[in-house]
Parts: sequence; C-alpha cells; structure tokens
Amino acid sequence: MSEQVISVMVVDDHPMWRDGVARDLTERGFDVRATAADASSAVRIAHAVRPDVVLMDLNLGVESGVDATRAITAALTDTRVLVLSASGEHSDVLEAVKAGASGYLVKSASADELVDAVGRTAAGDAVFTAGLAGLVLGEYRRMAAGPEEGSAPKLSERETEVLRLVAKGLTARQIADRLVLSHRTVENHVQSTLRKLQLHNRVELARYAIEHGLDADPEQ
Repeated sequence: MSEQVISVMVVDDHPMWRDGVARDLTERGFDVRATAADASSAVRIAHAVRPDVVLMDLNLGVESGVDATRAITAALTDTRVLVLSASGEHSDVLEAVKAGASGYLVKSASADELVDAVGRTAAGDAVFTAGLAGLVLGEYRRMAAGPEEGSAPKLSERETEVLRLVAKGLTARQIADRLVLSHRTVENHVQSTLRKLQLHNRVELARYAIEHGLDADPEQ
C-alpha cells in the first residue's frame, strides 16, 4: 500500500515564484491543494482545504505571513506552517516561530532541501535552514524562567529521555536509532508526551524541554 500523499498549500505574493514552487512540489508527488497571494486569503483557503503543510512567505503586504501563521496554527491544529522567506533576519525567524511556525527556510534553499523540509514538517519535525535552529533554541533558553516545582505533569523515564532528544533537534528516526527502539515506539512516546503536556507538535515540545532545563545532558 502506498504512503499517504502530503497535502500542501503555497502562500506567496509573487506569482511566478508561487506557481513555480507549486509546480515543483506537484512534480515531486505532493498534493498541492491551493495557493494564495495574501494573508487573509491564506487563512480563508487554509480553513477550506485543510492542508497538512502551509508553505508560507512572510512578505504578503498589509498583513504579514506572521499574522496568517498565527491565525492558521491557532485554528487548525493538524495543519503545520513552514515558512519559506527571502529574509534570514533573526527577528523574522523568531516572530514566525512565536506565531506557531514549525520551521523556517530561506528561499536560497535547493529544491531537494525544500522537498525534504515539507516532508519532515508534515511528519512533525521542526525544520530550519542551517544556523537558524540554534538561534531559536538559544532564544527560548534565554526566555526560560526555569522549571516550576511540582507543577509539571508526570512523565515516565523513557518519555523524558525522548523529550530530551527532541529538544536537541533529533528526528524520530534518529531518536529510535540512539535509544535502540522502533520508530513507532518513539512516535508513541512523543504522542503520549504531547497529550500529557497538552502540546501540539515537536516545536512546542522542544520549547517546553528548554524552558524546563531538559536540553542539557543529565550528567552535566
């Protein structure tokens, strides 16, 4: 049986770029359900087609891609947003992630990198252009107030171990290899932890782990 096709919506105010990305993804086997040229259309269409991944530009005119990202991720918990922007400014990256984006690529990424990023985003991974992941993790580390004693839900030892590796940026398959577990077992631990912590995705898991000091090695 073939794997489920990943559905995508492409949001960009430049017609040639938007159509080109949509065409490339379609040729690579993705189901490009819709495109949009501005933030309000992106939100409206996303509600209608409910794609697995929204590929979001930031520069969309009066309302930004950050506004659209915030609205989409707040309403559609099964839809993930991957920003694809010409800007690599740190402030833009952080604003997008704070708005709920699962990842951030700059437009200099190759077609292969984009295809890989869309697939990984659909699978729940946090995907960033090289160098930007450390920026995001560092920012949340600075923002962290530290663990709240006695207030955190009870996680099993294995769930905590998996959560620690999620915070280090490892994919589910990398975690499975590291802990000598099956990919499905790791996914079960991730989903169980998400439920216990009332979170939605791996980006929020990584953020939680950093805020509670779980990104550091336990022996340190």
